[in-house]
Amino acid sequence: MRKKILITGGAGFIGMHLARRLADQHDVTLLDDFSRGREDAELDELRTRVSVFTHDLTLPIPDGLPRDFDEVYHLAAVVGVVYSNEEPQRVLRTNLLSTIHLLDWFKELDRATLCFASSSEAYAGSVTAGMAPVPTPEDVQLVVSDPTVARSSYGFSKIAGELLCRNYAQAYGFPLRMVRFHNVYGPRMGYEHVIPQFIERLLGGADPFEIYGADQFRAFCYVTDAVDAIAALTALPNKETLLVNVGNDREEIQIEHLARVVFDTVGRHPALEIHPAPPLSPERRVPDVSLLRSLTGYEPEVDLREGVSRTYAWYAEARASRAPQA
Repeated sequence: MRKKILITGGAGFIGMHLARRLADQHDVTLLDDFSRGREDAELDELRTRVSVFTHDLTLPIPDGLPRDFDEVYHLAAVVGVVYSNEEPQRVLRTNLLSTIHLLDWFKELDRATLCFASSSEAYAGSVTAGMAPVPTPEDVQLVVSDPTVARSSYGFSKIAGELLCRNYAQAYGFPLRMVRFHNVYGPRMGYEHVIPQFIERLLGGADPFEIYGADQFRAFCYVTDAVDAIAALTALPNKETLLVNVGNDREEIQIEHLARVVFDTVGRHPALEIHPAPPLSPERRVPDVSLLRSLTGYEPEVDLREGVSRTYAWYAEARASRAPQA
């Protein structure tokens, strides 16, 4: 059945990959303020297959947006440790207001399903306090990280977003999926996250190569696996609220070893300069995706070396296109 689908933050990283996946079979509309989404040839190509509605979700949604959607994916947010550390007030304001305004608009829709993009950062305080195991299931008690540290702004915004969505769904009776993304990566994700940072610094000739928190562990999920998971979850006929981890639990890796995977991919092997991890950075982050598997049959398809190779190819091409022509 052909559906009408809205993706907020649709010109951003996960949003654009999701739009590409859905556009052949469904009528897709992207809502974005283009504060981070890239205006480039890839977006131009996508525009031929989708509708685009330009709007800043820190303001209420105007009447011009249709109200006949079957599925709405709320991905719009300020994400990334850099923004949390440098502009925590913007992270909180944008993420909370955008969710409130989306929900105030969504509650008037008829029979639509909402998918809210949460984050593994919701678990950070619980894991640090020793109240949550790793791999981490969805039903652990959440603890807000130290509010005096700016980085806690993002995790708190996602915990508050989940609370808003859960209570609106209960009050207005709509189906809700809340997905806690775990270290999703891939082409077009910006330059504020670890894998593209490593790639860019290598391409820029960094030597020695600085790593913060080299002894920490993460499990990275390639973006096409993540969008397959959330599309399958949102399409489920379940009417109740579902809270589900999305990630790849198969390839937990130490950050120093991740750097060496990137070194091998790029073909440069500089000396390492190791520094302590920044405040509130979890020592280990791995999702328990048992619930996702039981609901959808999900299995990640892209292994880390293949995903890093695809990501490197995109960033190398983007860097070459920025280089001045002789």
